[in-house]
Amino acid sequence: MESMSVAPEEVEAPAADAVVFRSAPWRTFLAVFMVVAVAYAAVSPLVGRLLGADDRWWMTLVQASVIGVLVAGGFGLSARSSLTTWVRVSGAGLELAAQGSDPILLAWPDIGHVTVRRDGARTVLDVTPVDLDRVHPVDRTGPGWPTMTETASGTAFTADLTQIWPGPRALRRELSRRMEPARPPDRPAQSA
Repeated sequence: MESMSVAPEEVEAPAADAVVFRSAPWRTFLAVFMVVAVAYAAVSPLVGRLLGADDRWWMTLVQASVIGVLVAGGFGLSARSSLTTWVRVSGAGLELAAQGSDPILLAWPDIGHVTVRRDGARTVLDVTPVDLDRVHPVDRTGPGWPTMTETASGTAFTADLTQIWPGPRALRRELSRRMEPARPPDRPAQSA
């Protein structure tokens, strides 16, 4: 499986106050396992009563565990899940390595718009630079820049945040904290 070209520990942080958000596949595995296992364990006795089956309680727990491991394992081995992402936020700017890409650095004045949004079951980060010429590659040994997409505010780098830890809500708070002081008075604040 492909992994990120450079880990955040291998790249010197642009500022001492950096906060790293990174993929956490084991946390995701555990969360999916728990949701599936609890749902199965809760629904299975009801279905058993409706169909007249007489399953022992421990058999239901074993079945819930097996189903949970299979579903969480399948999710963990899926193509999107296996590609790691990290975001580092600091006083110097935002660094992004999304789905196995080379990391990039955008200083706060070089960022036009940042959005953390829901896209179905996924949480997505869109970072629109003021100008693509102001994007600083941190490492050029891997597959290239993060995936880009067209948004209402222009061409943006996009990253799937579904598995990051601390979660997307913490990233949104950190981005809001960092973006507001960086905005000049004549420039309206963008949603984070």
